[in-house]
Amino acid sequence: MQTYSHDFHGLLHSADLVEAELRRRLAPLGLQPRQARVLEAMGRMGAVSQTDLASAFGVTPASMSTMTDRLLAAGYITRTVDPASRRQNVLELTDKGRTLLAGIMEVWASVDDSIRAVLGSQSETFFDLAHKLRDGLGGTVPGVKSAPAPGRLSD
Repeated sequence: MQTYSHDFHGLLHSADLVEAELRRRLAPLGLQPRQARVLEAMGRMGAVSQTDLASAFGVTPASMSTMTDRLLAAGYITRTVDPASRRQNVLELTDKGRTLLAGIMEVWASVDDSIRAVLGSQSETFFDLAHKLRDGLGGTVPGVKSAPAPGRLSD
């Protein structure tokens, strides 16, 4: 029987499985995981320039434009020209987008619960270590500066 030659393989495979489950649970909402993350970040950030949103996610403005075009077409966000800088767009959640956030949060909570069901009493340690790993590798929560992830008191 062949075993993993590197310790991170289990983490990588688990992340793929969790993302697949997240996709399945978001499907009834008509969203992909990255779209849900963008909407959640916009809910936290309020009105935000497309450039700042792209920067918060570490993607190019062109990539964020593709994502926001889809959210705009679905009626979840609005895009207006920034009156202070006519070369920038300002994005904001619509009422439909804000309503969708509740469904997104329910899906994320259900995935958290599934992980807790598998890991039992080790789940909080796992979540703490996951946040420590994210932070140690330079990851951030989009729209949050030097603060713990949503729902966390500390990492």
